[in-house]
Amino acid sequence: IFVTMIAPLVYLNAHGANLGVTKTWEFFWATGALSSFLDNAPTYLTFLALGQGLRLPADLVGVPEAILAAISVGAVAMGANSYIGNAPNFMVKAIAEAASVRMPSFLGYMAYSGAVLIPLFIVVTVLFFA
Repeated sequence: IFVTMIAPLVYLNAHGANLGVTKTWEFFWATGALSSFLDNAPTYLTFLALGQGLRLPADLVGVPEAILAAISVGAVAMGANSYIGNAPNFMVKAIAEAASVRMPSFLGYMAYSGAVLIPLFIVVTVLFFA
């Protein structure tokens, strides 16, 4: 998967400043939205390349520390929004169902996780990324 991402990553690095994602909270929510449904490693790399494309003064890998933190937290924490956003979520569901524990459907899980996590992510945004 990473080899196929080379061209999009190069494009994002070259044109990141033109795509409208420039603030830390935007990186947090955009990274998290994709990480809710995609593996967090390629999502992280995608937004890292986008951040590098901004050409801001930075100490770490060409991205300011605050943006790097927003990308990291969004990619990891928002994987919990769905069963497929984080592999252990799906594994726990399968183990629980094998033990005859009733588990919510995909959308049911998202409704439950959204009710719990979205307010928490709003607080995280206000405290760390606003």
